[in-house]
Parts: sequence; C-alpha cells; structure tokens
Amino acid sequence: MKMASAMMRGLSAATKTTQQLQYGVRSISSSNVCCAKIQPSKKTLEKPGVKNIVLVEGVRTPFLQSGTAYKNLMPHDLARNALLGLVKRTGIPKDVIDYIVFGTVIQEVKTSNIAREAALGAGFSDKIPSHTVTQACISSNQSITSAVGLIAAGQCDAVIAGGVEFMSDVPIRHSRKMRKLMLTMNKAKTPQARLQLVSQMISPAALTPELPAVAEFSTGETMGHSGDRLAAAFGVTRKEQDEFAMRSHKMAFDATEKGYLSDLLVYKVPGVAEPVVRDNGIRVSSYEQMAKLKPAFVKPHGTVTAANSSFLTDGGSACLIMSEEKALAMGYKPKAYLRDFVYVSQDPKDQLLLGPTYATPKVLEKAGLKVSDISVFEYHEAFAGQILANWKAMDSDWFAKNYLGRQTKFGAPPMDKVNLWGGSLSIGHPFGATGVRLVTTAANRLKQEDGQYALVAACAAGGLGHGMIVERYPSK
Repeated sequence: MKMASAMMRGLSAATKTTQQLQYGVRSISSSNVCCAKIQPSKKTLEKPGVKNIVLVEGVRTPFLQSGTAYKNLMPHDLARNALLGLVKRTGIPKDVIDYIVFGTVIQEVKTSNIAREAALGAGFSDKIPSHTVTQACISSNQSITSAVGLIAAGQCDAVIAGGVEFMSDVPIRHSRKMRKLMLTMNKAKTPQARLQLVSQMISPAALTPELPAVAEFSTGETMGHSGDRLAAAFGVTRKEQDEFAMRSHKMAFDATEKGYLSDLLVYKVPGVAEPVVRDNGIRVSSYEQMAKLKPAFVKPHGTVTAANSSFLTDGGSACLIMSEEKALAMGYKPKAYLRDFVYVSQDPKDQLLLGPTYATPKVLEKAGLKVSDISVFEYHEAFAGQILANWKAMDSDWFAKNYLGRQTKFGAPPMDKVNLWGGSLSIGHPFGATGVRLVTTAANRLKQEDGQYALVAACAAGGLGHGMIVERYPSK
C-alpha cells in the first residue's frame, strides 16, 4: 500500500496532462517521438551466427464466453481442434513436427499434460514429445518462446506452440477437511471406523466446496481488486476505462466484418447444427449503457466493471514455428520472424499488472529499436484500467526515475498503432491461449498495414510480464 500511495502522489501532477485519443479515449500524452511522423527503420534484426526462427501460421478457435456453445466440451477438445485446424491450414505433414508445447492455467485434472492429450487426440504420432507450461495469462507466450528455444538450441526444426483455457468447467474441490476424511476412509478397516468418518463428512465445514478464484496466492487479492487499485494509483478515470473498452469492441467488430481476423477456425460442436464461426463476446455498446454498470470489485466507489474488464472465456490456439531453413525447404512463406523477447517480474501486490511497462522498454532496447520503429503494437487488455495505467506509467518521468531506473520516461505507444483489430476486452481472454492470438495478430497486421516491426506485450498474475519483437517476413 505504501508503494501505491507513493505512486498516486508522484503521478498526481502527471495525470493533469491528457490527450484526446481515438474513439474518445483520454490518456497521458505520448512523448514527442511517438507522435512524430518518422519512417520506421528498414534494418533487419537478423544476427550473424544466430538461427532465424519464423512463425509460419497461427490459428485459434473462436473465443466464446464461458457457459455458451462450448460448455459441454472438455478443454482438450478445443486444443485438439486448434491442432487439426493448424494442420489443415498449413498442410504440414504431422510427422514433420518435432515437438508440441501448450500453455494452460486452470488444468483439467484428467488431462494435466493437455499438450500430450490433444496431440494424441489429433492423430499425431505417439513418438512426438509434448509438454504443458503454465505462466498465468502469458502461458502461450511461454509456449511460443519454449518453441523458439528448442529450435535455437538445434533440438528441433518444427514445433507447434499453443494454448487453451476452458472456464465453462473449472475444477471445484471438496474442502480440505473432506479430502482428509476421504483419504482416511480408504484406510479404515472396520464398519464402525467408517461410520465415524461418515458422520464427520456430513458437517457443513466438510461439505462446503472450495471454489476457484482469480486471486493471488501470495496476497489473497483478486486481480479485479488489483486492477481497481492500479487504476486509482495512476488516476485512470471510469470514463477513460469505459471509452477504451468501447474502442476495443468497435475495433474488434470492424475487424471481424472486414475479415481481418483470419486466424479464426470454424468449430463444429458435436450435436449442434450450426458451426461456431466467430467470437461471441464482441458487443458494440454506447457510453451511456456502459456508465450504468456498477463496480464489480471495489464497491461502491471502484471504477472496474464487467464491461471494461475481459470476460471469462473458452478457447484454444496453436501456431507453427520453424527454423527458416526448414520452412523454406518445405516451400512455406513464413508470416514473420520471431526476434528478441523478455520476461519481467515485479511486486505482485502493488505492481501486479504492470508487466508491459517493464517489458516494453527492455525488449526494445534489447533489439536496438525505438518506439518510432514499431508499426504495430499488440497489448493484452486484462482490464481497461490496467492497460491505461501501464501507458500512463510509461509516460511518467516520476515513475521512470523511481521504478524503472531511467532518468526520463520511455514514452507511451501511439494509439493509432495499438490493438487496431480489438483486444482481450472484446475478443475474449482464454488465459492460456491469448499469447498465440497476440503474436499471430501482430504478424497479420504487419502484412496488412505494410509495417516491419511489431511489439507484443502482456501482464500476468504473480507480477509477471512478457514482451516480444515480431519482424515481418520480407515479400521477396
């Protein structure tokens, strides 16, 4: 709390300077270099002696609100569909794949290594190793960089990285007391001993289940509460949050209508006549409608609502990552190079969702790039208040000096380059699958918008964050 109070005092002056942004969103003004019309650099990030690693293709199931069309499936169904969709889209022979890695957050206990179960279900050889990673909301970011590492190390030439999340059926556990009694029951040798245990099992304390919560184990605070406190610390108003959420939904709707979201697969749910062909959480609303909603976490004066937060989502994603040499030998035209990446971590109490603020300058400096070199920004939108707070932190000299070890602010990204096809607030956020969507969208936007470099960044539970540079594959 001391850090949050310090940030609020230090940023109070900075928040007085705001700039009107697209679709009415207001935020701290970007540094001059962000807003200047500077031609992006044409240099490549290829490094002598370092293997080029490429994104050949990325796909995803439609992202659906939990409890809707996917509700009777299992998570490995979505993961399997993503794998099959990727194979169909690319025509890659299954026996060419050297390794499969998937990210997920809330695991289905029957398929704990969901990468393996999905691979077998999709008809991949049982000789192809598969493993599952978990790193909260950047789980499939981690699956991508794990694939990059395997190829860079010379262990593999072709890896499928993906992610999946299924919030329609999360594990609900018996209470710890009930679990102990049930385990003890297995060892009870007499009917009298079993009856004594049964009498204890019917007590309210034993029968009350443990429900999963999107909360920090180390702090006990839900992510929504953290988002609300972060927005307050950086002076992000309810109006700013609602307007940014409106922007996200409008961008996603327009991109859908124009056919830009080409990573979407068609999903035929067994027993349902009509296939699922698009994301179902995109809602173009009015400011007046959004303003009617009450705070969802900090009541009654919080600013985070259901409408300016990402929603619980079901979905799966997968992408094909190869060495450039292997991809070209097989006749593929890659979408992009996967270049530098970083992971960051900070205090999970007061800076839980500030991963992008730390990752953005770090990955740009590692790649030798400036903000003005980036044509496409894809930032994960956990909450409108979260992402707006990150950009205000990036544009704050005070925050730079006190927390980033910099003398001056790095500068926020220009909004006319950020999330132009929507984001997690509108498209949805299946925790384990979002990273692949971000990277694939970045690559697709680079081609659509004739850009060279994209920056992908995301926050995650535990105070974690990820940043990556994606370079468009040359047309010739």
